[in-house]
Amino acid sequence: MNMKKKYLAAAAALALLLAAGWGIRVFRASRLAGMDQGEHAVTYYCPMHPSYTSDKPGDCPICNMKLVLMEKGGMAVSSGKKMCLLHKCKMAGCKMELTLKPGETVTCPICGTHVAEAAEIAKGSILYYRHPMRPEVTSPTPKKDEMGMDYVPVYAEEEQTEVPVPGQATTRVSPEGRQLIGMKTEVIERRALASTVRASGRVAYDPDLYNALTEYREAVRARDKVKDSPWPDVLERAGALVRASFLRLRQMGLSEAQIEESGRSEQSPTNLILGGAGGAVWVYAQIYEYEIDMVRPGQTAEITSPAFRGRKFRGVVKAVDPILSAETRSLKVRIEVPNPENLLKLEMYVNALIRADLGTKLALPQAALLDTGERQLVFIDLGEGRIEPREVGVGREAGGYYELLSGAREGRKW
Repeated sequence: MNMKKKYLAAAAALALLLAAGWGIRVFRASRLAGMDQGEHAVTYYCPMHPSYTSDKPGDCPICNMKLVLMEKGGMAVSSGKKMCLLHKCKMAGCKMELTLKPGETVTCPICGTHVAEAAEIAKGSILYYRHPMRPEVTSPTPKKDEMGMDYVPVYAEEEQTEVPVPGQATTRVSPEGRQLIGMKTEVIERRALASTVRASGRVAYDPDLYNALTEYREAVRARDKVKDSPWPDVLERAGALVRASFLRLRQMGLSEAQIEESGRSEQSPTNLILGGAGGAVWVYAQIYEYEIDMVRPGQTAEITSPAFRGRKFRGVVKAVDPILSAETRSLKVRIEVPNPENLLKLEMYVNALIRADLGTKLALPQAALLDTGERQLVFIDLGEGRIEPREVGVGREAGGYYELLSGAREGRKW
């Protein structure tokens, strides 16, 4: 009987141990399952390099972007070569570039289904197809590149007016990327452009010009007195004096109209040597060589002087010298300025602002131009987030714009 009790006690103890061991195993299994669903399920990944993951927040060691918490259920990670840059799609097999044909669709798990719009249809006939990443590679028929991207069609109208930059290709910037870098899009259009030429100058004290003007006036009067003379030699000598005086004044920078006006005037040009109230003074302003084609007679000028703060004098450009200074590579502009109060004194230094109207021109904003030193580029907006560089030629700068000479047509978005 005692033996039977001992066997029963041993069996009960064995059963108790087995039960305890199973409980431990069940507890450990459930604990591990909880860890898998809880602690180990918290995963962070890089939106641009989804192959990199981490169990804690931080920065991507490849691109330094903030890691994003992976949603429950994980994600299908692509190899990275075909990741959709436009929508940051992580779906394997998603297209990198949405260079779609009109009506073609592509499905993205983030943005949904995208359908190519009719606005993507360019005018004119298709000349050929070019590689989406290497523009120098072309094909006469539609095809795909080594990454499965469609070749981009080149239309007749685009080929004639806008030529892509050799070695550069179309790229895509997402709406989020545009917002981050402050990218804006405008339409290239015609504008009334005007530029301001700034020059230093002085109020003229010019005895040589005074003497030349006086000699010309006397020569004209002498010729008029002998115009009825029967002696040809007298007429010839009088005419020769007038021509010599005229040529000297032209060399000194006066225009033909100014010279003829001074010959008819009865008033002596004493303002060149004495100034005087109630009349006008001459301001000689020096403009640089690259500004020559912007200044011409008849333009208005604004004259200021440190001696009269806040005071502005209005003048008119009367002549531009025909001879460039070899020492300063500048050209003298002669401005006639009314001086009724005799404030402007001879040899006084002044500043001149000459407004030059360039007319209505095709205008390109300064912010749109990328000057590399070798060439000047703008990025044309092709729609659907696609941009492509174009080499352009620009002229004068005018009020925040450049005169667009070549490279892009009116109505294009940059």
